Amino acid sequence: MKKTIITVVGKDTVGIIAKVCTYLAENKVNILDISQTIVQGFFNMMMIVDAGKIDKSFGQFSDEIRAIGEDIGVQIRVQQEDIFNSMHRI
Repeated sequence: MKKTIITVVGKDTVGIIAKVCTYLAENKVNILDISQTIVQGFFNMMMIVDAGKIDKSFGQFSDEIRAIGEDIGVQIRVQQEDIFNSMHRI
C-alpha cells in the first residue's frame, strides 16, 4: 500500500468531488478516508488514498491532479504519507 494525502481547497462549486474522484477511480487509486467541509463558501477536502496500483510516476500523478484543480478553480496538493508525517511532526 502506498498511502498518499490529497488536499483540495478553494471556492465551493458544483462537481469538485466528482471530478477528483473520477480521476482517482480511472487511475486505480482507492480512497481510504475522506473528510470535506464547506465554511462560508470555501470548500476544504482531505483524502487519504492508496496509490499503490497507479500506472504513473508520482510526479505525473501529482501534475495531472493539480491540473484538474486548476481547471475547476481549486488548489489540489498531493503528498506521500511519509513526507506529510515528517512535515507535520511536532
